[in-house]
Amino acid sequence: MFVGHYATALAAKAIEPRAPLWTLVAGAQLVDIGWSALLMAGVEKVRFDPTLPGSPLDLYYMPWTHSLPAAVVWSVGAVLLCRLLLRLPLRAAIAVGLVVFSHWVLDWLVHRPDLELWFGGQKVGLGLWNFPVPEATLEMGLIAIAGGAWLWSRGAWGRSAWPPLLFITFLVALQIFAGLTEPTGSMAAYGRTALIVYLVVTALAALADLGKSKAQA
Repeated sequence: MFVGHYATALAAKAIEPRAPLWTLVAGAQLVDIGWSALLMAGVEKVRFDPTLPGSPLDLYYMPWTHSLPAAVVWSVGAVLLCRLLLRLPLRAAIAVGLVVFSHWVLDWLVHRPDLELWFGGQKVGLGLWNFPVPEATLEMGLIAIAGGAWLWSRGAWGRSAWPPLLFITFLVALQIFAGLTEPTGSMAAYGRTALIVYLVVTALAALADLGKSKAQA
């Protein structure tokens, strides 16, 4: 799962417009932002295995970001940061926290069994990555449905459709590019590249959300 994670951010924005889109988009990949940083630090581990069907990532050690307890901690931390640092309304902060937790749920659908149910415990994952066409269809379908809801809600707020259309087009292009690119290099280099991508998407989300809506007035 890659850009499919952002579908939850778009859906949450349609439901709770007071949450800035960039916080939701960052939240959708907060677990992977942390994972990228820990890859760069050598704390969590990944191998690249081109013989694997679908994704070549062998995510054999990532307890601090992708275990179920860690996902809960990241989610609660996001709610607290949104409330205490960004001063978001409680409902908006909770929306961000739920988006953060959705990352683990979506990963459970597509990952091979590499998600720990507890630290050092059983690993789970339904393995949809092993079926590239259905997995890609799922990601694009999630983006299409959530993006449509976001577009509809922006219309209800009296806002332009062009920023979300451009942002959604970018996400689709990013997914296609990622699907055609094989990861290479060291873990640290891969983590650095992934982190840059996540931050760029977050910055573009902030641009797509500029302007004041009726719901925010």
